[in-house]
Amino acid sequence: MSRQIILDTETTGLSPQQGHRLIEIGCLEMINRRITQNRFHYYINPKRAVDAGAVKVHGLTEDFLKDKPLFADIAESLFDFIKGAELIIHNAPFDLSFLNSEFERTHKKCVPIIQFCNVIDTLPMARNLHPGQQNTLDALCRRYGVNNKHRDLHGALIDAALLAEVYLLMTGGQTQLFDSDSMDEKINTGAVIQEKLKRTQVLPVIMANVDELSAHAAFMNKIVQKPTR
Repeated sequence: MSRQIILDTETTGLSPQQGHRLIEIGCLEMINRRITQNRFHYYINPKRAVDAGAVKVHGLTEDFLKDKPLFADIAESLFDFIKGAELIIHNAPFDLSFLNSEFERTHKKCVPIIQFCNVIDTLPMARNLHPGQQNTLDALCRRYGVNNKHRDLHGALIDAALLAEVYLLMTGGQTQLFDSDSMDEKINTGAVIQEKLKRTQVLPVIMANVDELSAHAAFMNKIVQKPTR
């Protein structure tokens, strides 16, 4: 039996060396090239500010994360889930640096993760297959015809599901990823999207005042009037 874990994370910033923390982790289990219903997904309270640039990418704010569990609360469950599996990650050094940093704080026995898991990095794999081209996850989805229309913001569980499809297509084609045709049903992306809606700021609707409406009407009247000869 070949057990693989497709893993993705979201963070407060770009580097754990600068004190940035993990704020979301999503893992999907794949056995013999088919996704099972066994998955691991948590939002995590980082106990620090989230960089504005990072919020633009994933939409996860301090306010949204303040009631979520700490990494220490989920560390053992996460380690038990990934231990002994082959991890499939896009740009693995980034995600592994954050995971190792978090485990170093709470469970030093789990560091480094590569002692307990093999790792496949799909980024250098894609670069070898498509030299000189963009090889972001979005670019790979376009190249391989993977539907990512539900991905308005980055999200660990959704991105893991997209990466699973891309990985299978990159490594010899894909027969059937899930037991049914519905990705949303199998990874419950509906619930994830609802969580995203909670943290998406609603833009206010600003109505024109009387003076603005009057000025607009006068301008439109000038446009429709025929020029006199």
